[in-house]
Amino acid sequence: MSPLRRYVLLVFFCLAQFLDIFNISALFSAIPTIARDLNMTGSESVWTISALQLTFASFLLISGRISDVYNAKWAFIVGLVGLGLLALGLGLVKNKIGFFVIRALGGIFSSLTIPSALNLIVKLFPDPTEQAKAIAVFGATGAVANALGVVIGAALVQKATWHWIFYLVTITANAIALISIFLVPPKRVLQPREGPKQTIAERFKQLDVVGVAILTTALVLLVFSMVQGSNTKWSDGGVLAPLIISIFLIAGFFYYETFLPADMASVPPSTWFLPNFSVLFGTAMLPYFWWTTIFLVYLQYWQQIFEWSPLNAAVHVLPAGIAGLFMAGTGPLQNKISPKWIILFGETMVFIGTILFPFSAQKDHYWSRVFPGFVIGSSGMMLVYVHSNIAIFRTTPPKMAGVVGALFNSALQIGSAIGTAAVTSIQTSIEKKDGPDGVAHFRGRADSFWFVFAVICVAIIALVVFYKPERAVEAEAIERDLEKREEEKNVPSANVAEATQ
Repeated sequence: MSPLRRYVLLVFFCLAQFLDIFNISALFSAIPTIARDLNMTGSESVWTISALQLTFASFLLISGRISDVYNAKWAFIVGLVGLGLLALGLGLVKNKIGFFVIRALGGIFSSLTIPSALNLIVKLFPDPTEQAKAIAVFGATGAVANALGVVIGAALVQKATWHWIFYLVTITANAIALISIFLVPPKRVLQPREGPKQTIAERFKQLDVVGVAILTTALVLLVFSMVQGSNTKWSDGGVLAPLIISIFLIAGFFYYETFLPADMASVPPSTWFLPNFSVLFGTAMLPYFWWTTIFLVYLQYWQQIFEWSPLNAAVHVLPAGIAGLFMAGTGPLQNKISPKWIILFGETMVFIGTILFPFSAQKDHYWSRVFPGFVIGSSGMMLVYVHSNIAIFRTTPPKMAGVVGALFNSALQIGSAIGTAAVTSIQTSIEKKDGPDGVAHFRGRADSFWFVFAVICVAIIALVVFYKPERAVEAEAIERDLEKREEEKNVPSANVAEATQ
């Protein structure tokens, strides 16, 4: 396949990633308008984001498994078509229940696009250096969409209507899907050394439907409990019950997977013992946790207290996206420097950037504290995002690309959900203590930033203690050796096949 075709495909995969994140971040500025038009209460309006986030995070694993077992090309296309058609429905819907239901369904189709795109990227770019660059660009697109989506969404709300956010998704998603039908090569081209043909029943068994159903249910309940906890009391039965059940279901999932052969399990237990996999999975929770919480706190504060327009507020968070973009091309650094030190350097930058935010209550603090915090913190978080993404693929076999991509992106979304729930709860608690004027005070928001700062500190300590660079080097050597043996094994088989024809 020509390099031009591969890189054009990478552009389309990045656009799909952009759409998935844009579909969330573009609504940050639109929530008040949508809530007013569809008669939502304050607590109900949270579900404009959370309904999609809940199903998106929960269905990523089954989507990754479908990409690995069946056909990543068609998983990608079906996901885009479904996302586009449902976005059209969101632009036309007239009531809040219909809106929430369609958003939730949209999350399911969105979850098909990212694991399948990552699966295709790993196969289209087998060379480690090229693959690192491709994954870095793909990951950076999602991070940039977090900031740029806020601005585009605000501009559409202010200059047109919020409906155009969804119409834009419809147009773009269906255009990418149509082009992908002809441009993405078939599976036999991407995977020429495919194993023996399997029956439909054998392939279905490899989906691990029971295991995936257990984990999907657990994640739905987990995200639901976090969202509800931020709106009501954490001691409420409607929050505690799903939270406790989700914990037991997650434990049950891991126990169930131990009874399955490795090639039948959706996430073989051995995956978590791959070199540095667990610590990289934990690190993957940081990027969207940080960006989502920082953006939400400042956008609400600037619009409510400073009375800035949605577009004005959105433009003020744009430096975070631009700063991060400059770090997107650092993927090849992993060929010279251990990912541990790159990620650690990034987390240290986030540490420095975040510590400025609790002291930024006034308008004149933007250029002296918020702006440098955005630039330093977002640059560091992009390093964390890009290099944890590349490192987690390097520590796992290529045949698991779909599932690994799903797990990585599940971690991103779970981190975002945890961050949103935590800062909302902290702000609400402090504002209630401060009485009627609590919302106008910055104390609740400052305490939210201190919570984010504490999480970054824990992440730095965990990385220093648990990430072992030498284990990653050993794993790559073993993987190369296994690939060489596999090639040698396939050569005689190919010769026999030719001789019998």
